[in-house]
Amino acid sequence: MLPPLYLDHAATAPLLPEARAALEEGFAHWANPSSPHRAGRAARAALELARERICAALEWDGALIFTSGATEALALALGTAKAGNILVSAVEHEAVQRPAGSEASVIPVGRDGLVDLTALDRMLAEAGQRPLVAVQQVGNETGVIQLLDEVAALVTRHGGMLLADCAQGGGKLALPPADLIALSAHKFGGPIGTGALLVRDFALLNARGGQERGYRAGTENLPGAMGMAAAIEAGDEWLAGVESLRAVLEQRIVEEGGEVIAQSSPRLATIGAYRMPNVMAASQLIRFDAAGIAVSAGSACSSGSLRTSHVLAAMNLDAREAGEVIRVSLGRETTMADVARFGDAWAAISRAVRAAA
Repeated sequence: MLPPLYLDHAATAPLLPEARAALEEGFAHWANPSSPHRAGRAARAALELARERICAALEWDGALIFTSGATEALALALGTAKAGNILVSAVEHEAVQRPAGSEASVIPVGRDGLVDLTALDRMLAEAGQRPLVAVQQVGNETGVIQLLDEVAALVTRHGGMLLADCAQGGGKLALPPADLIALSAHKFGGPIGTGALLVRDFALLNARGGQERGYRAGTENLPGAMGMAAAIEAGDEWLAGVESLRAVLEQRIVEEGGEVIAQSSPRLATIGAYRMPNVMAASQLIRFDAAGIAVSAGSACSSGSLRTSHVLAAMNLDAREAGEVIRVSLGRETTMADVARFGDAWAAISRAVRAAA
């Protein structure tokens, strides 16, 4: 019997050995980093060192607020930014859409998944003073890389503020020219329950009191911060070989009658969205799971409900097409043999359905 094959790294990546070791070291610093005594000061020093290491690895010269993950970082940014009207792209994660609220203006995208820059320019002109624009770096369902250099130029020209959800791109791509950036450690091999909000200037936010210089309440998660630092320092050299793995995977899918979503768009090598015509995503997940292969339908946060993806709907896929799409995401340990095994499973499922029809 074949061992389990994990192809859902966009949901969460396995904890790196370096991060595990850093966590264990962090647990030895059991004191509260906010306590004034000697043990507390030692914990504080370790926390600040982790903060410095992460900023250095990311080449970030602004501030860093530790959070419990990208979801909290995004809510913190949207809830405390000194901004006017909020604009969010139509393909943002629900972690952006929920705190942005129903009054936020929605920036349209094309079938390629990219933000409509002409529409954004027009919307910014009508948005009033200091709008807050939220555009993700990498689509969590499709892997599409947004043109954030161009987005940032428009936002700056209109006197706005840019919030970038970098949960998927963090640790894999260079940071975009954004004012606020959300990161999630477990997406790049760090511990679950740890993330950060990168802030260009604290003057952009309203302080709320508590720890993290008054921007977040609660005892600081020192082990998590140390694990995040170790994971981000592990580097991204492994990404160089992933592009060829995905190319082989996608060639096989197309040969078997499948469709690559946003194939012509710039995409992160680790994430792909694929449509198997006439086979619902729920059925695909069951069959792949029976073959020992873990994939997902859309984001991990919504795949449990298997409701129609708002991301794919925004990209002009109809309900039937969107309902036939799964996400495959590769990781550090993924091999060409793994890709071949997935391709064989895809072919078997697709051919069985065509034969039955």
